[in-house]
Order: sequence, then C-alpha cells, then structure tokens
Amino acid sequence: MKKQFENIEEITDRSTYDAAMKYLNEIVKEGTQKGYFKDPEADNKYTREFGRIGRMTADYERIYMEFKHLRVKNPLLIKIENELKKQALNQRQAAELLEVKENTLSQVLSGKRKVSMQMAKRLYNVLKIDPKTIIEFA
Repeated sequence: MKKQFENIEEITDRSTYDAAMKYLNEIVKEGTQKGYFKDPEADNKYTREFGRIGRMTADYERIYMEFKHLRVKNPLLIKIENELKKQALNQRQAAELLEVKENTLSQVLSGKRKVSMQMAKRLYNVLKIDPKTIIEFA
C-alpha cells in the first residue's frame, strides 16, 4: 500500500474528496484480501490509514455535502401490496373487496391518505392483514 494524502489534514474540495474515496476503497480491497481487517480490534497500517482517510472524508461529507433522508415505505402498505399480489388482485378489484373507491385505495397505498378505522377493519377481515401491523402503522 502506497500512502496518499500525507500532506493534508482536511479535505475541502470535491476533487480531493473523490480521490480520497477511491483511495479508501483501494485500502479496503487490498486490506481485506490480505486479511488485515479480519480482527475487529486490529491495529495495523491498513486500519490506521482507513481511520485517517475515513475521518477526513466523513468530515467533508458532514460539512460540504447535503444528503437527503431515505424514505422508508410503511410496513402496513407493504403488507397490503404483498397480500394483493398473493391473491392476484389489482387495485380496482381490491377496492371493490374493501368497499372503497379505487382512488381512496390508491391514495392509501401511496401514503397520501391515512387508513380509517373502517378500512382497518376491512383490511383485517378481507385481506387478513395482521391487526398488530394495522394498529402500529395505520
């Protein structure tokens, strides 16, 4: 491993950040192949260099980069979609079974509308969705 970025203590521009990330990946690849990362408590030239470069890149990301939060799909909506697939129902058919308008079901599945108590009962009775999931995520 040929050390890089020895003369800097901080990354302040994108091109240096990109080069440091490439170098960091090379450290991980080479260190992993040679077994230097097997022991979580390892202290060797690879783990020290990984820490040094990792801190600088993390600081750059925190200061200069804006990350959008990941959107996580509601588990209840996932359960409903899975049940519709399992029963081979499209939205129109499911809406009819649940006795709601197709538009209403579409809004629920897209997260734009909350599940009403009436729909929660129908989800349980018609689609056999677990009541705990309905209560927790409706």
